Amino acid sequence: MSWTRGSLAVAAVCVLLLTGSAGCGTSDAHERGDATTVAAASPSPVGRILQDTDDEGRHYREVEKEGAPEVGVQVQPEADGSWDVRLKVKNFRFTPTGARAVHGHGAARLYVDDQPVADLRTPSYRIPAGYLPHGTHQVTARLYADDGTVWAVDGKPVQSMAYITASEPSS
Repeated sequence: MSWTRGSLAVAAVCVLLLTGSAGCGTSDAHERGDATTVAAASPSPVGRILQDTDDEGRHYREVEKEGAPEVGVQVQPEADGSWDVRLKVKNFRFTPTGARAVHGHGAARLYVDDQPVADLRTPSYRIPAGYLPHGTHQVTARLYADDGTVWAVDGKPVQSMAYITASEPSS
């Protein structure tokens, strides 16, 4: 008899767990196809997901200005014609990989003239010699959370730009 009571108690707990998790969804919003209601009802691990996106369609993840990630970019020419890129970050940690947003963690994407060049998981990168044609170029570093969203403050991406001028190679 005690074995039967124990089995019923375990079954009751399992039913409660299953029905409890099923009742936590937003099925009515999902059935209506109301994406904004679904997004608003889904808790974000940090910050608030905005409707704004970057040129690649990645949503901005808005965080408060105080304690927000920051980035600065410095680019120096090297004797061999390459360019040494150094990122200076504050309230940010480069992570090897990740699938969810954690405040102040992620990667940087490096752009040259608005074209993506590299995803960085460290604060340094070398633009190879000969990559940049003669002229002035804009180098931008933008911070991303590990889930692919763009860190943002006041609706603007957390990023920094530097301008460099590549000259013709000397003979």
